[in-house]
Amino acid sequence: MSAPAKLFFSTIEVTKQAFYRSPLSYAIVNLKPIVPGHVLVIPTRPVPRISDLTSSELTSLMESVKTVGTVVEKAYHGDGLTVACQDGPAAGQTIPHVHFHILPRKLQGDIFQPNRDAVYPAIEEAESELHADLEQVAESLRRRRPVVGPLKMDADMEREPRELEEMVKEAEWLRSFFEAEKAAHRVD
Repeated sequence: MSAPAKLFFSTIEVTKQAFYRSPLSYAIVNLKPIVPGHVLVIPTRPVPRISDLTSSELTSLMESVKTVGTVVEKAYHGDGLTVACQDGPAAGQTIPHVHFHILPRKLQGDIFQPNRDAVYPAIEEAESELHADLEQVAESLRRRRPVVGPLKMDADMEREPRELEEMVKEAEWLRSFFEAEKAAHRVD
């Protein structure tokens, strides 16, 4: 059996952070999650805008958003989801590769309570730093040095990028939910 194809978020390899794949899209854990369970769903082909996707790619992407959202909400004991996409630089997109943010939300204990819409400026702020943060991780991998900084699961924009090992561990844990689902639906 051959190794799965490498995945790229724009020009940055994110294969190790991936926990879900479909033929035309995939999901990765977030480098700097705003809330626990904040993940990204991305089309496999790097295109900058939703309008650049083929109908098949768009269908796959939205099915993946639905599937991944359902699992992430369950895994992180959410009561709902924030699903967001910044489509183009004018909308705050800084990585020229379409992607959807999925954030599990809670009725009680949500960090954006009582102003639940405050999540959107937090996403925009995080997005503005994303390219530089991903480049830092890529450079660290090239040099084989760990990324500096502990995980901070809050809306503090001073949070540092997570180490690759921490993201891989979360990706493996989330992948187990999909493997369990497959096993439950296998016909013997």
